[in-house]
Amino acid sequence: MTDLPRTPAFDLTGKHALVTGASSGIGLGCAVALAEAGAHVTCAARRPGPLQQCVASMTSAGFAAQALPLDQTDLHALENTFSQPFDIVVNSAGSARHSPTVDTTPDDYDAVMNINLRSAYFLSTFAAKALQNNGKPGSIIHISSQMGQVGGVDRAVYCASKHGLEGMVKAMAIEWGKSGIRINTICPTFIRTPLSKVTFDNPERLAWIMDKIKLPRVGEVEDIMGAALFLASDASAMVTGTSMLIDGGWTAG
Repeated sequence: MTDLPRTPAFDLTGKHALVTGASSGIGLGCAVALAEAGAHVTCAARRPGPLQQCVASMTSAGFAAQALPLDQTDLHALENTFSQPFDIVVNSAGSARHSPTVDTTPDDYDAVMNINLRSAYFLSTFAAKALQNNGKPGSIIHISSQMGQVGGVDRAVYCASKHGLEGMVKAMAIEWGKSGIRINTICPTFIRTPLSKVTFDNPERLAWIMDKIKLPRVGEVEDIMGAALFLASDASAMVTGTSMLIDGGWTAG
């Protein structure tokens, strides 16, 4: 008889996870995906009202979840969040201020970089330090973008922040691998969320998107959930320092 290999577990029972930007869209989807797999999920976001509503819906569905109002650009508050280590951290908080490059203001630049790159950097270091201090492995996942791989019209600042995030993750993966800490990104295409509605409602922008995506539809939040579970679980135990593109073929062409 041949000894057959066994698929590594996607089960997250007993794991503690932090998901930022969890009050809507991709962040909420990631929080639900981890909770469905058995993790206890701390859901963090800036808006207490919507956050509490999402957590109430999750607990009503039988999931283990709690709310943490948090502005992760407040580095003192962010550091305090990691007084205890999280086995899994998903950073879905982000911002975009799209405009022609020549119209970018310093305020626009600083606002996008502050949340998309600066807070992501220190969230990662705080998460890793807490794991290292407790001798634990872990998985850190950043929601990046296909725009971290390519360029886009009116998106120079956003692209800069996401390209920076991709390089940051590679460097951190090299440093933390020996500690068993994995760090990766998920790079979605345009996903249908409340925040993207203004883009999808613009006929010219929608035509541009559909021309670039090779599959015959735009992305949905559910398209991201499986990737988040994979990167959070033992199924991806040999995956670090890389990006998972969920872009419908955008970057292939």
